Formats: sequence, C-alpha cells, structure tokens
Amino acid sequence: MNKKANTVLFILAASILNVLLMVMLLLFGILILAYILPEGISPSLAQIFFILVFLGSIALTFFIYHRAMKIFSRKVDMDKYFDPIIRGRRDK
Repeated sequence: MNKKANTVLFILAASILNVLLMVMLLLFGILILAYILPEGISPSLAQIFFILVFLGSIALTFFIYHRAMKIFSRKVDMDKYFDPIIRGRRDK
C-alpha cells in the first residue's frame, strides 16, 4: 500500500476506535451513576449528572487518544508510512 492509503486507513481505524472508547466510557459512567445515585433523585439533577458523565467521557477519550498517539509516534516513524494530511504552501 502507498502512504495515502495508509493514512486513510489509519484515520478511519483511529476514528472508529475513538468513538467506541467514548461509548464504552459513557456506558461505564452511566452504570456507576446507576449504582451511586439514589432511586428518588430529581430528574433535573439526574440530567446534570448525565451531562457531566457525557462531557467527562469525551474529555477522558481525548486524553487517552492523545497519550496513545504520543506513544505511537515515538515508536513508529510516521513520515515513513503516512502522508501528511495538511501541507504547507511551500510543500505543494
């Protein structure tokens, strides 16, 4: 495969894994909320907790993805296998 195909496949796989990780973290957070929150809690307070869990799952996914890409880029020479997505004006 060439560099462009590698880049497209890498971005596609990384995006799918990122979304799956976020969904798993969200479901895990909802399960934790179900065990922690009392049964008679007001719906507005439950919505606030759900929004916090949702935003937390997005933030944690971003943090994990960022760390994984740092480790991956240290171990793999990305210039050798992947085509740059954004090129400067001088590179064209």
